[in-house]
Amino acid sequence: MSSLSPARIMEVGMGFWPAKVLLSAVELGLFTRLGAGAMTGADLTNTLGLHPRSNPDFLDTLVALRFLERDGDGPGSMYRNTEETAVFLNRNSPAFIGGFFEMANARLYPFWNDLTEALKTGKPQNETKHGGAGVFEELYSKPERLEQFMDAMAGISMGNFHAFADKFDFSGYETLCDVGGAAATLSLIVAGKHPHLKCTSADLPPASAIAVKKIAAAGMSDCVLTANIDFFKDPLPNADIITMGMILHDWNLENKMMLIKKAYDALPAGGAFVVIETLIDDARRENAFGLMMSLNMLVEFGEAFDYSGADFTLWCKETGFSRTEIIPLAGPASAGVAYK
Repeated sequence: MSSLSPARIMEVGMGFWPAKVLLSAVELGLFTRLGAGAMTGADLTNTLGLHPRSNPDFLDTLVALRFLERDGDGPGSMYRNTEETAVFLNRNSPAFIGGFFEMANARLYPFWNDLTEALKTGKPQNETKHGGAGVFEELYSKPERLEQFMDAMAGISMGNFHAFADKFDFSGYETLCDVGGAAATLSLIVAGKHPHLKCTSADLPPASAIAVKKIAAAGMSDCVLTANIDFFKDPLPNADIITMGMILHDWNLENKMMLIKKAYDALPAGGAFVVIETLIDDARRENAFGLMMSLNMLVEFGEAFDYSGADFTLWCKETGFSRTEIIPLAGPASAGVAYK
């Protein structure tokens, strides 16, 4: 009994402490303000508009959590970004993923306070709980907010999309359609690495309008197209490969099966249907992030849920696909591939 320690229990039970410290730092723009430079605690406090009581506790906590580095001790010491925060949390970096954390801070953090209620009721705890519009209705009604959300999602998905573009064998295919393609991030990455492919990013018109701008800015309008679709109402565009990145997990089983069937119908014989998700391990013991993502779907949408590779295989074979494979990507994410 003496060898037991409550350390891990304490770490997880109080996990909201370090999470909120990081989220507040992103919200304040601390990492962007530092950039490639260094500042004293007093200067950071002034430039970020913080109360003097924040210094040095807030900044030194970020040092202890390995999100900042500090040169020296005491009031004259200088704070600077770590290698990771300079790349991923500085808004001026092309690899910036802070937009997702801004969204998590503003929306998900307060919603997760009601996780217990979600577990008891099975009902969403988002804006709809108090009569507001759902997240997608709200986002698609406001182009500026939609573009911010799409940039945030692109930031956290980019590593997975690059891994998919590197690991999947595209040699036998000529066309790809990314359903729910948002800002066309996946299409741009795949087309950039496999120039023989013609890629289409398919989404609702407000998203497609943003994608057109992103494609033009990348100078890839000749090889990446957009299509306006409502995947609940319309058939999917025909393509040799149909991809869905973080799409299936947004819906209940009935809608998941509907989308899988639409993908099957849009593919030729030999075509591939690909989902990119935080697929839960089949034994449901290891991928804690994937499992918590599924809880997030409960908090957000009620009936929606994440799923395992075995679930994906079962559903696809019920639909008519001949075989499946799971390709590990970056971190907790994988690509589920079903071949027609």
